Amino acid sequence: MKVTVAAVGKVRGMLADALAEYETRTRRYFAFDAAEVKEEPYRRSGDAGRVREEEGKRLLARVPQGAQVVALHETGKQWTSVQLAEYLSGLALQGGPGAAFLIGGAYGLSDEVLERAAVRLSLSAMTLTHELARLVLTEQLYRAGTIQRGEPYHKGREADAGRGSGHA
Repeated sequence: MKVTVAAVGKVRGMLADALAEYETRTRRYFAFDAAEVKEEPYRRSGDAGRVREEEGKRLLARVPQGAQVVALHETGKQWTSVQLAEYLSGLALQGGPGAAFLIGGAYGLSDEVLERAAVRLSLSAMTLTHELARLVLTEQLYRAGTIQRGEPYHKGREADAGRGSGHA
């Protein structure tokens, strides 16, 4: 099964090394692809809606055919690490092409992306930069892989019980 993370913009600075590390780790568990799409210049377009539309088109172009779209959005469900692992296991059992997690830019995701999403996922009730959201998501994908294989990385209470407690 393939897992894709498509995000608006590049990750720079101190988060870039951490992201690269977790992307490498995640590839041990999934066919993993990370894609960055160009940010739409706000000054050129003049409005946030237009920025979301253009970035949304670029994000959707990176979704593998048939992949289930997961939109990272403030109104989404908050899953535990175990719930994410169970979601990915379920997709793998279905034998489908996988999942594409989409992270918007400074103005969020377009309506088209949100309508296409099978799942809306929130990483936090707080607003995160797209760079930080990408790092947190990628670490959680790695963690999901370790949970699926019963490896000791994940030490949450739900690891013993087999169901989520909400703690990472």
